[in-house]
Amino acid sequence: MGIKSFIMAGLAAGIVTIAAPVPVAYGADKAPVYTSWKNNVAVGGYDAVSFFKNKPLEGNSDFSYAYKGAEWHFSSEANRDLFKANPEAFAPQYGGYCAWAVAGGKLAKGSPKHWTIEDGRLYLNYNGKVKERWLADKAARIAQADKIWPGILKD
Repeated sequence: MGIKSFIMAGLAAGIVTIAAPVPVAYGADKAPVYTSWKNNVAVGGYDAVSFFKNKPLEGNSDFSYAYKGAEWHFSSEANRDLFKANPEAFAPQYGGYCAWAVAGGKLAKGSPKHWTIEDGRLYLNYNGKVKERWLADKAARIAQADKIWPGILKD
């Protein structure tokens, strides 16, 4: 291996190391709140409170709050304060992981673009197709996911 190849390999390894996500410690290595590998922001940076107003809005880091090892962004100080007062009322179920996947005993990212409010609880799904499957039998899927959450994080 020439010096140029050696340097390039070293740089590539360094980039991978820098870009690798650092999961929040819970059980083995699964975070209680889903966040992107790019940052530690929950709900894809969306304001969790805004879903309950039927108008999901992107949050702003100026109005952030740390909860369950993740950073939560809000569109306003008022929404941040509502969340702070009762985070369990606004945080997505199953830590923002895909509700359909959790019901099936798996973990997958939940997307703020594919959401549902059911009985005052926010659920996220991976994509539109998965959301359709989840909606087709949501009562059974919620019951199943509720049985295994948060234990699934320790598997």
